[in-house]
Amino acid sequence: MPTLIVLIIVGFLAQLVDGALGMAYGVTSSTLLLTAGLSPATASASVHLAELGTTAVSGVSHWRFGNVDWRTVRRIGVPGAVGAFLGAVVLSSISAELARPWMAGILLALGIYILCRFTLAGPPRRSGRRYVRGRFLVPLGLGAGFVDATGGGGWGPVATPTILASGRYEPRKVIGSVDTSEFLVALAASIGFLVSLGSQGIAWTYLLALLIGGVAAAPLAAWFVRHVTPGLLGAAVGGLILITNTRTMFDAFSVSGDVRRPVYLALAAVWVSALAIVVRRHRRSGEPLFERPPRGGALGQTG
Repeated sequence: MPTLIVLIIVGFLAQLVDGALGMAYGVTSSTLLLTAGLSPATASASVHLAELGTTAVSGVSHWRFGNVDWRTVRRIGVPGAVGAFLGAVVLSSISAELARPWMAGILLALGIYILCRFTLAGPPRRSGRRYVRGRFLVPLGLGAGFVDATGGGGWGPVATPTILASGRYEPRKVIGSVDTSEFLVALAASIGFLVSLGSQGIAWTYLLALLIGGVAAAPLAAWFVRHVTPGLLGAAVGGLILITNTRTMFDAFSVSGDVRRPVYLALAAVWVSALAIVVRRHRRSGEPLFERPPRGGALGQTG
């Protein structure tokens, strides 16, 4: 029973972060299940089945708060589902371990770019097209979906910073669209795992605990991302990407704890400093850190 309570709390916190920043539910939940002794395939399968509920509630919540661009959802969600299904089917024979350091390096570069752009230059102004082309989103969706299924998480960490770096959308639209499209990814991955492992390969009790916590947090996270300004969200996303993928790099190269601790402290100091700079800029300009929704409410707005 204590383990299930912990899993419910973890599911709540993981979905709160995922719904607000567009990443981290799968990575956080899978890590805990692996620590509990589950195999990688069972952990990933259980998390993706739990995500069927959390992503459905999260998607509806983001839609009601006007955080979703449906063109982006279609163009990244469908290829993402294909990639996730393939990743789930071949997880037992193909390892993502060799690709993780390279992917983490790319994400680190994106994290530095996003953190600097939102901290030093402020939120990007949208210019040119008000959408990202399908020829860019299709391969992104395929790759992110495959990484998500084989790694137990990764849809948000791959898709969110990549689309955010394009500068075509404000952060809440990116986060809402990525979270909404993740339902298709979770559905396809779940089908792939059930085909490969069967129902006996699922940790149903752990799955239910994660689902309860995640569903409870989804509406709160959607409200949060609707009301926080783009500058603050961008800085928060950038810092999370830096720390998350630095840890991935350390794990890949078996870096000792003596090296990790000072690096984590330095990154945390950079992250806090970036958030402080954003807050100071808003105070000087007189702009609020938390935005009010437009008149008429956000219900039904899709951008």
